[in-house]
Order: sequence, then structure tokens, then C-alpha cells
Amino acid sequence: MALSELQVGEFLAALGEKTPAPASGAATALTAAFAAALVELAARFADDDHTATRAKALAARLTQLADEDVQAYAAFMESKNDETRRRIVEVPEEIAANADEVARLAVNVRARLSSSVAGDADAAAELARAASRVAHRLAELNSK
Repeated sequence: MALSELQVGEFLAALGEKTPAPASGAATALTAAFAAALVELAARFADDDHTATRAKALAARLTQLADEDVQAYAAFMESKNDETRRRIVEVPEEIAANADEVARLAVNVRARLSSSVAGDADAAAELARAASRVAHRLAELNSK
């Protein structure tokens, strides 16, 4: 079942299980997806349809990446070869790149907000930056 089809409580329970996946890669991707959704919210209050649309697309891609991370890690655990190792590096690298874009969008939209929604843009930027750092670290660890 795709992670996007789980309720939040179900996903949290799956994270806590003694299984190889889902784990930090999926959690990181979904953290960045949450940040992207907050950017979408802030962009709508800033009347910035372009940023809202891009943020929504990033949230969707990051959600897909959560599933891809689970699949990549499961494949690696089954067959530890160069191809499966490459995937467990590529997926977190793509998570990081998307999270970096989310952070940039959050900062840009934040500059145009003066309401309480500015806090949502700030939260989005912080969550996205954290997700990027973690994803970079995961890619580094997985490359060894």
C-alpha cells in the first residue's frame, strides 16, 4: 500500500515497527511534502498562483518519493548490488533537491506576507531545510 493511502496514525505506527522500511527516508520525504503544502497555503494568501501550483506539484512528488524510498530500500535489502545501492542514494538526493526548492519558495512567498500566515511560510522553510539536511545525510550514509 502506498504511504499516501495511509492515515497519519497508520504511518506513524509503520515507522515505529521493527522493519527496514518505512524509515527515515520516507519520513523525510513526507516532512518536505508537509512543508510544500504549507508553502501552497501561504502562496494562496499571497495571491501567488504560480507558487501555489509549484508547491502542490512538489508535495505530490515528495509523497511519491516517500514510496520510492521504501521500494528502493526493500530492493537493496533483497539484493545488495550496485544498482540497488545507486537507488538508495538517488532517492534521498532527489528528496533533498525538492526540499531545497520548497525552502526557496517558502522564503520568497514569506517576503510578501504580513499576516499570521507568515508563520506558516516560516515553518515551511524550516521543515524543508531540515528535510534537506537529513536527506543529504541519508544519501551520504547509503553510499558507503
